[in-house]
Amino acid sequence: MMSSIRILAGPVPSRRRVLRRVLGGACLAGILLLAGPGVAGAGDTPSEATWDSIRPDIFGQHVIDTEPTVTLSAPRRAEDAALVPIEVHINLPSGDARTVKAITLVVDENPSPLVAVFKLGEGRRQFDLSTRIRVNSYSYVRAVSETSDGKLHMTKVFVKAAGGCSAPAGKDPAEAKANLGKMRFRDFTGTGSQEAQVQIRHPNYSGMQMDQVTRLYTPAWFVQTLAVSQGDKPVFSMEGGISLSEDPTFRFSYEKNGQAVTVDVKDTEGNVFKRAFPADGGS
Repeated sequence: MMSSIRILAGPVPSRRRVLRRVLGGACLAGILLLAGPGVAGAGDTPSEATWDSIRPDIFGQHVIDTEPTVTLSAPRRAEDAALVPIEVHINLPSGDARTVKAITLVVDENPSPLVAVFKLGEGRRQFDLSTRIRVNSYSYVRAVSETSDGKLHMTKVFVKAAGGCSAPAGKDPAEAKANLGKMRFRDFTGTGSQEAQVQIRHPNYSGMQMDQVTRLYTPAWFVQTLAVSQGDKPVFSMEGGISLSEDPTFRFSYEKNGQAVTVDVKDTEGNVFKRAFPADGGS
């Protein structure tokens, strides 16, 4: 169901082309899965069977250890399978000279298990990142970090949720198109947190949602890439797919230093959205 992708090998453009095939090509397979839940995700007992089968497609033969370079938080049982909050925290110990270069989110039992790849700005030893994802069946959610020494490290949580990828869109299609690409930026500094949040208005259709009028599946259409920078320095970038929730929202570590924050977004239909938010955090 998935084409091969190598996170650590090959030129960036090649990885992007493969990632698009992985994220987009899974949509039809996902529709076929609507007939019933997958065996590995149907019960309460976590299974590693799916992970064992998809891991080589995502990470090749690279060794992945469980050294705690990142922590991952998610609800044990999600209130809304289409809006499951995920938090990733990086906090390398004092004396550890490494940095974290990238984080890959995976939901084993999703039709498109590879949720997104986040590349971080240089020198990240402490960093917090949260977003909302779709979970289609009881599944492990995994965060795999890549450190500056080229090693991969994984942490995981088991989430009980079902139907997140096929859940109807929360907004009327006309409203979604009218607000397409609009962004909101919030500055949380001064509230006990050194963080900011950006939200992009986009339906992020998964390709598995049925139009209740026509009874046809709405084609997949989602935010494909995002880049956040502060001044001329990258904060993080993302390449994602159908497992990100509607109106993608990202909260991230942020140092208010007087420089504007710029957000660049591109979706799968080639729409490009860009906005610079002033240094005072106004939206």
